[in-house]
Amino acid sequence: MKNILVIDDAATVRLYHCNILISAGYHTDEAINGIEALEKALTHHFDLYIVDINMPKMDGYEFLKELRSKDIPQAPAIMVSTESAKNDEMLAYNAGANLYLVKPVKPDELLSFTRILLGEGI
Repeated sequence: MKNILVIDDAATVRLYHCNILISAGYHTDEAINGIEALEKALTHHFDLYIVDINMPKMDGYEFLKELRSKDIPQAPAIMVSTESAKNDEMLAYNAGANLYLVKPVKPDELLSFTRILLGEGI
């Protein structure tokens, strides 16, 4: 079973994303900011990261930059944010994101991209 870490400071958003992923048969874990996410990423295996940008303590950009700098097996990351400017998207890709989606994400869209990034097709 694929393991996905959902990183967002808003409990309602984490619940929304986790429910979509769990209903499709994935196992999920949660983190409320980049620091907690990095601690989990360094001690557990994840197949995919769903990452918010705007979080306290360590935002999504910093989390991905830190994660990508570590000598550990790397998993794809979907950056999900309310920020819809082209500059935000470029910053996400520069930080190490594989895909950038604007909230609110439709369930079928999240699942399609999740399956593609996990190499499962659609």
